[in-house]
Amino acid sequence: MTETERTWSIAELADEYGITLRTIRFYEEQGLLTPARNGTRRVFHDGDRVRLGLVLRGKRLGFPLDEIKKIIGMYDAEPGEVGQLRYLLDQIEHRRDELEQRRRDIDATLSDLAELERRCRADLGRLTG
Repeated sequence: MTETERTWSIAELADEYGITLRTIRFYEEQGLLTPARNGTRRVFHDGDRVRLGLVLRGKRLGFPLDEIKKIIGMYDAEPGEVGQLRYLLDQIEHRRDELEQRRRDIDATLSDLAELERRCRADLGRLTG
């Protein structure tokens, strides 16, 4: 290890990203992180830290872990970064379509609730007159 190569403990990464140690261990079990070991202590290098950030961003965007793992893994394997980016663009389009459909569903539900509320208030006004 060079003098300038920074490493992180599991606790430092958990603090930095605002997640639990258990979450980091889970991502390690899933093969998303591969820290080095110093005895029983996990030693995370910059690549692990970057991968953790990518995993968390993917989760925030609603991607399942298996998709996140596939997307991240494509960077170092065939078809490489170009294939990774093309695949990611397809996944973004799919995710966006899902979210837009959810938005339409939410808007319809809100409209239904507003109509139901209007009728309930009218009925209540009529009954309590």
